[in-house]
Amino acid sequence: MKHKTLLLMVVGVAVLGLMVLILGPENIESAIQQSNPWYLVLAVVIQLVIYGLWTERWKITTSSVDISIKRRNLLPMLLVGMAINNLTPSGRGGGEPVRAYILGKYSNSPTENAFATVIADRGLDTFPFIALAVLTIITAILYINLPQWMVITLIVCLVVLIILFVVGLYMCINREFGDKTVKWFLRLVKRISSKWHNKIEHRTINAVEGFQDSMKVMISDRKVLLYGIPLSFVIWGLEILRVYVVFLALNINAPVEIIAAVFVISTLIGMIPLLPGGLGAVDGMMILLYSYAGISPSVSAAATLVERLISYWMTSIIGMAIMPYYGADAMEKLSKKD
Repeated sequence: MKHKTLLLMVVGVAVLGLMVLILGPENIESAIQQSNPWYLVLAVVIQLVIYGLWTERWKITTSSVDISIKRRNLLPMLLVGMAINNLTPSGRGGGEPVRAYILGKYSNSPTENAFATVIADRGLDTFPFIALAVLTIITAILYINLPQWMVITLIVCLVVLIILFVVGLYMCINREFGDKTVKWFLRLVKRISSKWHNKIEHRTINAVEGFQDSMKVMISDRKVLLYGIPLSFVIWGLEILRVYVVFLALNINAPVEIIAAVFVISTLIGMIPLLPGGLGAVDGMMILLYSYAGISPSVSAAATLVERLISYWMTSIIGMAIMPYYGADAMEKLSKKD
């Protein structure tokens, strides 16, 4: 598995390198050399603030189900999970089981409770993302002049995302529907392997019941919704601001609506489990969309490389550095289960 991930990362870096060669390394280098370093420092500071707000949002969900853990311990767990999301081709979901496992271990709480806090944390992200996705489609039609097939694809992806979110939420609050869905899944597993089915059936049903109980507690907790959702909007706003500041560093005053649209579309691309963290695909899409919006390809490439260096590579490096202290045994245990 490690070799496969490494190979896919090499492919992603190669794709990115090819795009840089096509656009002209000297043009991109020139744009970066003329950048304002203070704006770049500000972009890094914004990213550090985002880490803190992500931690605060996760703390809201953990407190809701009485999981006692300090923020200074949640932050490294969060960074380990994000690094795994970035380094595995899992649609940005590979790090969530690891996050849940580490949280359960360090807080001595049931794994299903810990996992519920992670899912709720990701669910809070969905509200601003859907709102931004709607605005993105409008912006893409009015300002970016995207091809019709790409606009239709965006609309389809948004509809699918909303359906999945609604179904997932209903599974969490309606035990009968959740049980039926889990039993349908178990019947599917039985057709593949009856031995594996017998091994996981009882454990899965008990885990789902505990997970549903935790999710119901969090959904009924007004603090989760009243503080978690606004905090999610602030986080997304800061992420867009970070990209805007990177463009300012390159002496380009890019329209905020264009930046927001490109950011949301690239996030959608990053959810597709093809390459680790969408490496190569996300970068290429960002460069293409900025160019569609009228920003020169060399500046688009420079801004994308700098932005991804802060949001993707910095996060991955910090998370991997922390992993030996927090996540090594989690990865080993989950690999054995797989």
